[in-house]
Amino acid sequence: MKQHWWQKTVVYQIYPRSFKDTNRDGVGDIQGIIEKLDYLSDLGIGAIWLSPVYQSPMDDNGYDISDYRAIADIFGTMEDMDLLLDAANKKGIKIIMDLVVNHTSDEHQWFVEAGKSKDNKYRDYYIWRDEPNALTSIFSGSAWQFDEKTGQYYLHIFSKRQPDLNWENPKVHEEVYDMMNYWIDKGIGGFRMDVIDLIGKEVDQQITGNGPKLHDYLHEMNQATFGKKDLLTVGETWGATPEVAALYSDPKREELSMVFQFEHITSSYPENGDKWFAGEMNVPKLKAIFEKWQGLKNGWNSLFWDNHDLPRIVSNWGNDKEYRVQSAKAFAILLHLMKGTPYIYQGEEIGMTNYPFQSANELNDIESLNMRQERLAQGHSEEEIMTSIRKVGRDNARTPMQWSDQENAGFSDVKPWLAVNPNYHEVNVESAIADKNSIYYTYRKLISLRRMNDWVVHGEFELIETADEVFAYVRKFEGKKYLVVVNLSDEINPFSSGFVIKHEIIQNYENKIEELNLQLKPWQAFALEVE
Repeated sequence: MKQHWWQKTVVYQIYPRSFKDTNRDGVGDIQGIIEKLDYLSDLGIGAIWLSPVYQSPMDDNGYDISDYRAIADIFGTMEDMDLLLDAANKKGIKIIMDLVVNHTSDEHQWFVEAGKSKDNKYRDYYIWRDEPNALTSIFSGSAWQFDEKTGQYYLHIFSKRQPDLNWENPKVHEEVYDMMNYWIDKGIGGFRMDVIDLIGKEVDQQITGNGPKLHDYLHEMNQATFGKKDLLTVGETWGATPEVAALYSDPKREELSMVFQFEHITSSYPENGDKWFAGEMNVPKLKAIFEKWQGLKNGWNSLFWDNHDLPRIVSNWGNDKEYRVQSAKAFAILLHLMKGTPYIYQGEEIGMTNYPFQSANELNDIESLNMRQERLAQGHSEEEIMTSIRKVGRDNARTPMQWSDQENAGFSDVKPWLAVNPNYHEVNVESAIADKNSIYYTYRKLISLRRMNDWVVHGEFELIETADEVFAYVRKFEGKKYLVVVNLSDEINPFSSGFVIKHEIIQNYENKIEELNLQLKPWQAFALEVE
């Protein structure tokens, strides 16, 4: 099977608003990313997934694009973007652009034109109906917005300021592929594809995800743009199963490199999928999900805990108080030694935590604010709502990156667009680099292990029977075996195995592991070569 650079590399996601501010407006910018490339290079990452920096009114923090070939003023200019591409490429770091083509902003020129009249040539770039059906928006309420001027409703699966593109129109395909080739010609390393599973929607059948034409569209996109180049393409697909993921990522089908699936993330959600009522981590369920996905044949996995839409794993499922360091390292070791391409979200490598939000006026996220209005109207208490937001709200991931214990955590000289987590005096890059036992060095070592060892990339995965809260597996490669053991709890748990230890690879406590009949300390994690 052909080897690809993205199978050995680790991708680092940057949320530009919150990464580093250099022009003193309280918002991160492209020059801030350039300034921190040495830090990322030292960490060892091979690619940056850049959340959208395109021109946008920022109704949904850049996921509402008004011009795909311009850079938002708050982030800089196209000249800055070219400088970033050049500087990153010189360090062997590829830039993965966020591709948002399920919808645009309502300020995009296509939609402005489409709204002028029913016979405008851009009208059919979007989805219009005389009457709304029962489709609902992910940001709550109906997915249909009435347009006074033309007397029809347009579809918006997200905010009403994010009208959905009509992928049944071949002209939309041409425009999108042309734009993608514009970025490919600039030298990017690939695309992360926002909610790509929605572009095949069948509106009148009320099918949104995984519509019947989806894979035809993706194959056509592959052939028209990135197919003959070795680029990383990863699709965000909330509803994917391993069978569906293989359709996307089997190389013979010529679609994508891999997808983001969310089954592990949603494993703590109630049956109706309402994340605001998420429960605690269910380790046996988690083990079964990973075992299933690690068995993906003819395709490739992505591996992640955190992103810009998710709470911090160390707060959500770990223990961000007395075991913050151990539990952050435990989640890292568990994930990064599996098969697939790992993604680190900014701040994850130093164990950044959820924010202790007290009131709604500390929030920015449109999803959280809409949910609050809806829940208040249903009679839920403010405290109940804020408890949910503190656990799973998207702003938890979006607080500014904590660089130092200086004012505003070294993110900016002025008040940031979103408040800095008050724990930045203890949790910051500077102190992490100064402490040889910090979470940062665990990540650095894991990234290096993947780059240097084929067993991490290609070894077979086998789950091992253990106590409920212990997650253990073996990777087998070319006659050798590697054992990974993680205690995902605050409790001491037993672990025993007939394997003989050959040598230690990594662990998150300082004591040497002499034998494999032991009582695991809270959040203890290690990897060994065994026989």
